[in-house]
Amino acid sequence: MQLINDFVERFASFVWGLPLLILLIGGGLYLLILSRFLPFRYLGHAIQVVIGKYDNANDPGDINHFQALTTALSSTIGMGNIAGVAVAISIGGPGAVFWMWVSAVIGMSTKFFTSSLAVMYRGKDSNGDIQGGPMYFITEGLGKRWKPLAVFFSLCALVGALPVFNVNQLTQAINSILLTPNGVVVSTSTNLIVAAVLVGITAIVILGGISRIGKVASKLVPAMVVLYFVLIICILVIHSDVVPSYFKLIFTDAFAANSYTGDRFLGGLTGGLILLGIRRGAFSNEAGIGMAPMAHGAAKTSEPIREGLVAMLGPAIDTLIVCTLTAMAILVTGVWQTSDANGVSLTATAFNSAIPTYGNYLLLLCIVVFSVSSLFSYSYYGTKCMSFLFGAHNKHYYNYIYILSIVLGATTSLGLIINLIDGFFALMAIPTMLATILLAPKVLKEAKRYFNAMKSKA
Repeated sequence: MQLINDFVERFASFVWGLPLLILLIGGGLYLLILSRFLPFRYLGHAIQVVIGKYDNANDPGDINHFQALTTALSSTIGMGNIAGVAVAISIGGPGAVFWMWVSAVIGMSTKFFTSSLAVMYRGKDSNGDIQGGPMYFITEGLGKRWKPLAVFFSLCALVGALPVFNVNQLTQAINSILLTPNGVVVSTSTNLIVAAVLVGITAIVILGGISRIGKVASKLVPAMVVLYFVLIICILVIHSDVVPSYFKLIFTDAFAANSYTGDRFLGGLTGGLILLGIRRGAFSNEAGIGMAPMAHGAAKTSEPIREGLVAMLGPAIDTLIVCTLTAMAILVTGVWQTSDANGVSLTATAFNSAIPTYGNYLLLLCIVVFSVSSLFSYSYYGTKCMSFLFGAHNKHYYNYIYILSIVLGATTSLGLIINLIDGFFALMAIPTMLATILLAPKVLKEAKRYFNAMKSKA
């Protein structure tokens, strides 16, 4: 097992090298400048689309704009925002949060382009059903000769979509918040029981397809975001005297890297901190990775730009808001300096410190909903890739692999799991970003047409 851990860690470090950083962040900056900051200029319009002002039941697709956003968010507002932030701070200190912000701002532009393309170049699976996602906008937008790139994305996504990190951290949360404090001895048996319950819940929902996933996510995710928001605000009010100083520390430590304990990158600690923040930011919002466009590609709309604007709200919500709230809770309570806990256990320690007795259990409720909703979304992504590779009639086989991986996630170490998913996320970003950069001019042409039409109607 140690050999496997070491191999996966080296694999993740190799693929997250300078070339990928340039492609993901440099490519995102290129898209931001090329569009003249277009996504940010139409933020108000994006909100109008989300709340249903432009919904049309006769448009092609399976779910409305709001359900598409919440389905995408259910896979990002999950353990990446609760445990992923804790991992970033435990290794990089407060400065890691700043580089997660940078990743999110650039990611808003990237998501606008990738999700617009997911609707612009929807393809059909072997059943003749309309589908969207990087594998389809690569083949439909760039041509059939680019299919190997689409196949590479889909193969990597079969692993990247496995729910092992969410299950791992949910199991850890149940163990540290619920079982251990109540005298239950945590063992492989208890982890398998947790896995069995998750398998049952997940199977009921995922077998219903994207429509059921969208309906469940649109009800669960907003309620839990509100509860999580209220809990964090309570913690910040309790520690209001230190909030300004820690918020300032996020900026100053981003360049000083005084708290960074990880590997150097480009010869320095600051380089290592930047890479850590970008990796955790990508894990949080998935911008440029290619997962979210598969959900947004299923949206009921005939206007690709509309869905691109909806998608760009994702990184703002999950990284700029939810991740920042988590980070501030961990920082102001001081547990990042006094506790040896990592991942979700560190976040739980912060909640227990500020809101004794009840804080942990309310956090566990949020964690359960975020994690379980993530299980639904990731299964959908995996089946879409399976369908693209092996035909729609074989996509259900992915669910069996998916269910087995739930057991794996519940019984494997955090280090192995996070490096495995990190590595395959990096590989998925390569075809997604290459295709997006090549097709960006077509998105801008479509955007010009869309906004001119909007002006003429006004």
